[in-house]
Amino acid sequence: MLTQAIKGVKDILPSDSAKWQRLEKTVRDLFSDYGFSEIRTPIIEHTVLFARSIGATSDIVEKEMYAFKDQGGDEITLRPEGTAGVVRAYTEHKLFASQPVTKVYYMGPMFRRERPQAGRLRQFHQIGVEAIGVSEPGIDVDVLAALTELFTRLDVHGVELHINSLGCRDCRALYKAALKDFLTRKIDSLCPDCQRRVDTNPLRALDCKSERCKAATSDAPMMSEYIDDNCRAHFESVKQGLDDLGIKYVVNPRMVRGLDYYTRTTFEMIAVDKKGAQNAVAAGGRYDGLVEEIGGPPTPGIGFAIGVERLLMMLPEAGKGASNPMVYIAAIGGEAERFGQKLANNLRKSGISAERDYSPGGLKNQMKKADRSGASLTVIIGEEEIASGAAILRDMKTREQSEVKLDKLAEEIRTRAKSL
Repeated sequence: MLTQAIKGVKDILPSDSAKWQRLEKTVRDLFSDYGFSEIRTPIIEHTVLFARSIGATSDIVEKEMYAFKDQGGDEITLRPEGTAGVVRAYTEHKLFASQPVTKVYYMGPMFRRERPQAGRLRQFHQIGVEAIGVSEPGIDVDVLAALTELFTRLDVHGVELHINSLGCRDCRALYKAALKDFLTRKIDSLCPDCQRRVDTNPLRALDCKSERCKAATSDAPMMSEYIDDNCRAHFESVKQGLDDLGIKYVVNPRMVRGLDYYTRTTFEMIAVDKKGAQNAVAAGGRYDGLVEEIGGPPTPGIGFAIGVERLLMMLPEAGKGASNPMVYIAAIGGEAERFGQKLANNLRKSGISAERDYSPGGLKNQMKKADRSGASLTVIIGEEEIASGAAILRDMKTREQSEVKLDKLAEEIRTRAKSL
């Protein structure tokens, strides 16, 4: 139907957009404090970018991507995640030459064809950071510190930081071989998806949500048994750095992350509800081979992404509506209506949000509209007020009102705003 949005996508209405803006402002301020600059990459990319970076056997590539041929025959995909596009931009623009250490953040829509549910849409939004060009564990700690600080600034509670190490490519190859042998012996106990994954992506079986797979892999070998001394030392340094900063974490040996590009440090921010159910709100890790895979020089990197819709559901102020004007102008009479339009414009130009009635009736009717607008103050003006050069300023909460000279009105409103 032309009057309905596509299934799995959602309008962000004015009553909701103020929440998004508050979140985005917090994100920009925080990531700036941690030395990250904003990057904006295209929503569409060549399909091969995601097949090479995420992995051709991942669920995202196999089942979820919106991939198609455009009119020129090029294979195009709506981006399902942000990291691949950022690394592509880093490589294409040779930032490794001009900015050996590149720290960026992004915000924007992503697309996956999943079953729509609360906090999970087919067009969804992510906030993410990427730190490219540093191999030392100190950058891992800084990235994790930025992630945990974001939840602190947003006053979001009930979350746990889970961390693990997947080792380097050599460690991972040894582990995948051992895990494949284990899963082959358990093949009949696995769900159909994991039976298929045994040969293509065996690590995915460890974080399968199926109860039968959880039971079958309960005694599976752990990645920690296969990482080499260098990777182990790196992970210990990350844990020590988190301890030094007082950041609490849980070492979760079953956390593997499903994307092919992850190495060494991986992590998730888990929301734990009152019933004990767990849900990942943010996730990320190192991807030390991804730049090279996409065509750049060997370059380490680490980052994370946050699901915005899920995060918004957790915010204490999630129920607040749209931004309210500071001032509502109630004008009585034709001359006052014209004056009110000019007054509103002057207040707006001076940085004071103002709203007015475009089809005003009597004062009683306008005061009802002022109440509904959520304005903190109302300026009441008629022909007498214009003649005297003073308007009535009404506090909408206390209902107190006073006369204020028109040339002092903006100054008085700013003074009142400080105490509201």
